[in-house]
Amino acid sequence: MTDAATPPDDAAEALDRAREHLSRAASALAESGARREVLAEFVPERRVLGVPRAARMVPVARVWRLGVVLLDETGSVWATGRVVRAERSARRSVTAEAVAEQRAHRAAAVKGGIAEGETVNFDARPIDLDELASAGTSGPLVLRDDQVFIRWSATQADALTPLERYLADRVELLANPPSGT
Repeated sequence: MTDAATPPDDAAEALDRAREHLSRAASALAESGARREVLAEFVPERRVLGVPRAARMVPVARVWRLGVVLLDETGSVWATGRVVRAERSARRSVTAEAVAEQRAHRAAAVKGGIAEGETVNFDARPIDLDELASAGTSGPLVLRDDQVFIRWSATQADALTPLERYLADRVELLANPPSGT
């Protein structure tokens, strides 16, 4: 919810500024040639007309990962979900279920046509700025007073920073990574 002191006009202005910040960030990243990753949808194993189909990742978009959010070239934004590197399946003895699941997701990315070695983001939730206006929160974005903030740590409710500052820092790091990284 927006604070009682935040009139709807202020919320609309804050959302317009947020859209502008996201659009500018996307433009800056595109101009710099910053590294993009694959955003994909995980499709679990299933049967089609009785024939088993292996699990796969279906590519949705190319995005920049900016910490807790993913951004595409249009300024659309998602809450970061899970991340794997596409890798062909290999027979290995695995004792941990989590390791086996991670390997299965890596193989599903390759089965979906994603090149080996690509970083793949999945289980990402779209951030709805209209929901942000009505509910005061959408994913890691929070509307307070007349400003949009980003919650950069899911475990700390007060880990908020203004969206503009967060994007500026993350864009700078991705566009101009420190030497040796």
